[in-house]
Amino acid sequence: MDLSLTVLIPIRDEEENIKIISNEILNNIECKNFELLFVNDFSQDASEDELKKLTDKFPQIRYVNNDKKGLGGAMSAGIHNSAGKFICIMMSDSSDTVEDLNKYYEVINNDDLDAVFGSRFIKGGKVVEYPKLKYILNRLGNLLAKLLLWTDLNDFTNGFKIYKKETLLGLYPLVSEGFNIFFELPLKTIIRGYKYKIIPISYYNRTVGEAKFKIQELGSKYLFTLLYCFLEKILLNTKVK
Repeated sequence: MDLSLTVLIPIRDEEENIKIISNEILNNIECKNFELLFVNDFSQDASEDELKKLTDKFPQIRYVNNDKKGLGGAMSAGIHNSAGKFICIMMSDSSDTVEDLNKYYEVINNDDLDAVFGSRFIKGGKVVEYPKLKYILNRLGNLLAKLLLWTDLNDFTNGFKIYKKETLLGLYPLVSEGFNIFFELPLKTIIRGYKYKIIPISYYNRTVGEAKFKIQELGSKYLFTLLYCFLEKILLNTKVK
């Protein structure tokens, strides 16, 4: 059966959060024709045991194991294994809200768009208990991307976004192996001319478990991804001329 929506959640060592985020989505999602797809990225804790319990209990929940370690590989595994027309990428730590997920689905389903991006930094957006250093580096990285691409999006680095599956497949090849995959996807969406809209969203810092993101990734891997995509933009513009 074709599904309208896949909620895609990559996880690594999130045994404490899996049940929490699953219940939040199952109890509050407005789209009824959906699946919740977890991608287990080589977890060393009891995450897979928790996933097995949930898939046995709820037919809407599936999981696959990533065969190429790293968040980039996990995202590719999720994209290729998803059954939904639309794919909403969410984090496993409840930093994203199902209320915003419902808004995403309503907008992309009704407005004939290829993607909908959320921003925490526009009117109506909200950030709660965001680490100060991470916030400053995040804003600087987003500003640099905004200036280089000359775009209205000011929140590239947040992974919580929704796309048509065919849009995500059109962004290949993907080069990012870590958290910079969340940077690469919206960058390429804009560079390759897909239709998108920006809406305000909220972000809440995790309260359970340990964050996997490392600050140093902002300086190295994110810069690599930005320069790679900027080069693609230049080459595409040259071809058009």
